[in-house]
Amino acid sequence: MLGVVAAALGGPEVLQVTELPDPEAGPGQVVVRVRAVCVHPADVASTTGEIPRGPVPTPFLPGWDIAGEVASVGPGVAEFGVGDRVVGMIPWYATRGAPGGYAQFVAADADWLVRLPAELDFVPASTVPLNAQTAHQGLLLVSLAMLPSGSSILVTGASGGVGGFAAQLAVQAGYRVLAQASDNDEQWVHGLGVHEVVSRTADLPAVGPVSAVFDAVPVGEAAAAAVQDRGIVVATRPTPPLVPARGVRQELQLIRHDRELLADLVGQVAAGRLRTRVAATMPLPQAAEAHRRVLTGGLQGKLVLTVD
Repeated sequence: MLGVVAAALGGPEVLQVTELPDPEAGPGQVVVRVRAVCVHPADVASTTGEIPRGPVPTPFLPGWDIAGEVASVGPGVAEFGVGDRVVGMIPWYATRGAPGGYAQFVAADADWLVRLPAELDFVPASTVPLNAQTAHQGLLLVSLAMLPSGSSILVTGASGGVGGFAAQLAVQAGYRVLAQASDNDEQWVHGLGVHEVVSRTADLPAVGPVSAVFDAVPVGEAAAAAVQDRGIVVATRPTPPLVPARGVRQELQLIRHDRELLADLVGQVAAGRLRTRVAATMPLPQAAEAHRRVLTGGLQGKLVLTVD
């Protein structure tokens, strides 16, 4: 099979299209014929070594989120059969590229996968697992603060994958949502059902005070300055400690795979209750160019690699 491996640490140029052995399904596993794999900033960070727990020894396969069809089933797997449509998240924080999703086939633990409803195509489905689970789990941290009903929450990066899901899920949870949009993307963000759209150039401290901030960019101190005293800030990457005088609670949201949650979120996207979007698709061998586009920024939606 063909895969795209990071042959060394560095920029997009380290990604190489490589012939790899076809994987076999071990106990509790299925082999997925990958049809779509989402390109995340986390994939770009893996190739530069700027990830938690330090760089991964090369060569390795990037790629968290895959959608495709079951090609073979290993011993002990009863819930999937050959030909079933599936979507799932490789817990890359644990596999660290063995396996990764940038390949024609992936031997995946059955627990990583859920069934893909017929109403949802492979490409948009591949944008859901990492982004939507991160958003949902980050909002659970907000809910632990026991904010009053109707409390306000500022979501930074609402034009992006995690921020877009966080804004929608916060609306579902009953928060008054202020969502920050990228330039020329206000219409999309407003369509997520938020109460107010905040410009990327806005003075965030002046936007508040809000009860909570979901910092999906993350912006750091500028976003935290919008939260009221004894409020809460949840960030998706480590940010500098806040000045403790105001009693603001600071939390870091790192993804953990939750199969039941993933099935619910995928079902909501399939039913149209949650929205996602794709900026462009590119064939798997163009993974290096996809990484360049992510680094350049300005994408309105996710890049997805498609696999023949």
